[in-house]
Amino acid sequence: MKVNFVAALFLLMASFGFYSPVQAETFEIDKEGAHASINFKVQHLGFSWLTGRFDRFSGTFVYDKDDPSKSSVNVEIDTASVNSNHAKRDKHLRSADFLDVAKFPKATFVSTSVKSTGDGTADIVGMLTLHGVSKEIVIKAKYVGGGDDPWGGFRRGFEGSTRFKLKDFNINFDLGPASEYVELELHVEGIRK
Repeated sequence: MKVNFVAALFLLMASFGFYSPVQAETFEIDKEGAHASINFKVQHLGFSWLTGRFDRFSGTFVYDKDDPSKSSVNVEIDTASVNSNHAKRDKHLRSADFLDVAKFPKATFVSTSVKSTGDGTADIVGMLTLHGVSKEIVIKAKYVGGGDDPWGGFRRGFEGSTRFKLKDFNINFDLGPASEYVELELHVEGIRK
């Protein structure tokens, strides 16, 4: 009888807003403060790494620290914002040989599941749409930290990485066998909504 009374008390408190169970939190990626980055690298002829980033993107993520499977990510990237710190190369990357930004101005990632892999780590499974092709990828993610910021907000941050074959997204320009894959490195800081 005591257990039923306690349960009824919590239900009554919840109905009046005095008690609410912990829920997932929604965050907007801090693109304005440049506290997030989408970086890439691909081998150049097998001799070195060509690195770059996308300067314009936006998105949100939902984080549930008690049940990571209830977390999610949704990101949109402006493909024309590709920046490898070399204007002539960036023009080529925007062309039909690679990103074809005139035809495919946006790339997106939408998670379909989040699976905890250990303390503060998870596999984020989702659909990457790039160059008009949607394929499932897995982002290896790690929680960096969270807390109050100096401006009265609350933030959480993560890092992640993934690797995929360019030809899987119909990017078929031949850079040689050492350059078939692109690696993404992600640093994401979000402000709680």
